[in-house]
Amino acid sequence: MSNTTDMQTALATMPKAELHLHIEGTLEPELAFEFARRNGVRLPWRTLDELRAQYRFANLQSFLDLYYALMRTLRTADDFRDLMLAYLERAARDGVMHAEIFFDPQVHVFTDHVDYDTVLDGLREGLRLGAERYGVTGALILSLVRDMDVATADRILDMAQTRSDEVIGVGLDSAEAGHPPSMFVDQFARARSLGWHAVAHAGEEGPADYIRQALDLLHAERIDHGIHILDDDELEARVIRDRIPLTCCPLSNLRLQVVGSIDDHPLPRMVHDGLVCTVNSDDPAYFGGYVAANYAALASTGMPLDMLAALAANSIEASFADDADKERMRGRLARWRDEHGL
Repeated sequence: MSNTTDMQTALATMPKAELHLHIEGTLEPELAFEFARRNGVRLPWRTLDELRAQYRFANLQSFLDLYYALMRTLRTADDFRDLMLAYLERAARDGVMHAEIFFDPQVHVFTDHVDYDTVLDGLREGLRLGAERYGVTGALILSLVRDMDVATADRILDMAQTRSDEVIGVGLDSAEAGHPPSMFVDQFARARSLGWHAVAHAGEEGPADYIRQALDLLHAERIDHGIHILDDDELEARVIRDRIPLTCCPLSNLRLQVVGSIDDHPLPRMVHDGLVCTVNSDDPAYFGGYVAANYAALASTGMPLDMLAALAANSIEASFADDADKERMRGRLARWRDEHGL
């Protein structure tokens, strides 16, 4: 690449999948104010500048406090549809061909008192319209919120069961420390009985043992974040051997001070060791960058274009897309590689 602009253009046009994206985490400040206005929700910030000033996070919990406060503005199916469409439009500009998207119905239903069907109807309509308008295929992963009462996880699965074919997987998110995967064995077993895939956040702020629990107890097929795997040589060797994908989020880790600088991020070492890593944006409205910006951040550390393309290839292979969709994405990426001499 001759310059930074050329690299950024190449990365934005590079075909890829996004596998670690919270739809609520795409709620930009402007859209939050719009939803608050149309739904009569009062926010404690009077201006966009006041709201943007809150986006300085000391840790995961400080981010979650703002995240859940803004989620209260989502009230109707139209809100969830519009939120999904805004993300898919942006994702298409970043070269995303397929996205597997987390949503947090426990918070919407039990904290914000929005019907589960309202949430699902809006998100599904957004996926349908997004595929038509932007050519991005998508699927939903129902995340269980680990720092809410476990009984609410059971209740949300009760609600989800009658529409289980509209969700492809179960996940586990929110504050990790003190909420190990072992707390959710029964809920994950139930979700898998519905035919859902299983993934789990582990090893971000929690220890490497949480990754082991997610694999052994929840039978997770992918680990979300997982950067503390480098603290456990035996576990790392197992994950390399079994080619278990890790959905890494560099800018998220930077903004939440999991790493001190992007140059300190362990992803290059993880790739060097042979781990199957993917690049994702997590909660991009809060962390300062959608998925292409995360690739660009890695490029700024000196990671070459061919390695970044290998990470995009990993995202395609690690997705739960069907064989036809994977072949379509592989073909697009192969043509992109040819165009860039890789």
